[in-house]
Amino acid sequence: GDLAKAVGIENGQRIIGQIMKRNPHPVIIPCHRVVKSDGKIGGYFYGDEVKTKMLTDEGVVINNGKIKDWDKTIFRF
Repeated sequence: GDLAKAVGIENGQRIIGQIMKRNPHPVIIPCHRVVKSDGKIGGYFYGDEVKTKMLTDEGVVINNGKIKDWDKTIFRF
């Protein structure tokens, strides 16, 4: 929701998800960093395990599919 609002699409979280799903350059455009508003990692075209590994490789701590200390980690637009 926050990303959709930031680009001017009210209630456009599904649209943003579809756009990210079609990302042809996931290494250059790091859509794996976009997560759900409650801190859960959400889906990823290449699977949850790949997304979790990419995030943990970047230093993000994930417990049971949710980012630890979410309220301290989130970036708000």
